Amino acid sequence: MKRNSGFSLVELLVAVTIMLILAGTVGVSVWQWVPRARVARATNDIEALKSAVAMYRADNFTVPTQRQGLEALVRRPTIPPVPRNWREGGYLDSAAIPTDPWGTPYAYLVPGPDGAAFEIVSYGADGMPGGEGDDADISSAAANQ
Repeated sequence: MKRNSGFSLVELLVAVTIMLILAGTVGVSVWQWVPRARVARATNDIEALKSAVAMYRADNFTVPTQRQGLEALVRRPTIPPVPRNWREGGYLDSAAIPTDPWGTPYAYLVPGPDGAAFEIVSYGADGMPGGEGDDADISSAAANQ
């Protein structure tokens, strides 16, 4: 007598069903952390940009103007006032200014609120000022309060 070894169709279906249930449970658990991760990334990016602006200020005795924008951290500005002590290679580790986790450029405002020299803002998922939840603004000024 010849004996066939292997799994039956029922055994395979049970195994696949169990894997799908586990994948669905893990997927739902992970998916709820995505908004928090985006907020954490935006907060970290803003802190890094804020530090880069502080280094620019230490070298040039002023922050980049609003017209120069955050680009002044990666490319020497040609718009007056042109910095005399601009650091070769820029003030960030990358050659480009990052976008926020929702793909929108960070806003750079000069002067900032409450007498601050500047403010760096992500307008959240909707890309517009104000909002709640995923649409809430994330600001360098909020970190100072």
